[in-house]
Amino acid sequence: MAAYDLGVAQGADVIEPDLVSTADHQLIARHDAWLSRSTDVAERPEFAERRRRGWGDLEDWWAADFTIAELGRLRARQPWPERDQSFMDATLPDFKSLLTWLIAQRPHTPIRLYPELKHPEEHEADGFDPTARLISDLEGSRMTGRESPVWVQCFRIEPLRRVRERIDNPVFALFESRHIDGAEWLRAQIHRHPWLDGFALPKSSLYGEHGYRLVQTAHELGKSVHTWTIRDDQVAEGFVSAAAELTRVFELGVDAVFCDFPGTAVRARSDWIMGHKIIPRDSAAEAGTVC
Repeated sequence: MAAYDLGVAQGADVIEPDLVSTADHQLIARHDAWLSRSTDVAERPEFAERRRRGWGDLEDWWAADFTIAELGRLRARQPWPERDQSFMDATLPDFKSLLTWLIAQRPHTPIRLYPELKHPEEHEADGFDPTARLISDLEGSRMTGRESPVWVQCFRIEPLRRVRERIDNPVFALFESRHIDGAEWLRAQIHRHPWLDGFALPKSSLYGEHGYRLVQTAHELGKSVHTWTIRDDQVAEGFVSAAAELTRVFELGVDAVFCDFPGTAVRARSDWIMGHKIIPRDSAAEAGTVC
């Protein structure tokens, strides 16, 4: 949770956790469904026998084999060795804890939560419905509806459809670059799924020749475009810095940008606003929300 607090302190408008399922059918904030990359599970002899071959033939420890209580005994590990190591040994937050945290934050800041449902089809094949759990948790926290501070994203359309039909939270479809084929492709997606609030597209799809038209087409049809992920320590080819990437994103008119270093994005947004002499009534609305 300390990392989320730091993101808020650095000026992030939105906190973007990934959610995977546990053995007792709860949701926990983890980028990967396997645990060795970002926890100390490999150092825990009591869990040595839990290592197994799972999805994609990967041999590891899997969150779906652990209960919330067992995961609570693990400690976080920074998967990027060159990054800040000061948050090592943090506990692993579950989705309900994140919602409690959000409720506590809201009187002080208009922060939003933007969870991604990870691997819904794989979890369903194992007998668990993570979409139903997410819906239930949001209903229990009274975080539902069009004005909810919780947006939902997923690479699969059906979970988003269920969220929209059941609780009407804003929903955004994630796509990989290989599936994106210009503005007409996007127009067809909007025609097929008019209930979507927008699309979260990889930055590489926007840096190319179709980028401006993709954003323009979405906006013409009333949809938002978010992009991912800009990192200070992994600058895209053709750019001298993450700030240069962010400037490009803001120039394109993207509505939200995912970044691993929100302080950089907030500074770049402020510089862009000043350079364009925009009155900063609502900088996130004028020049892109920082996630």
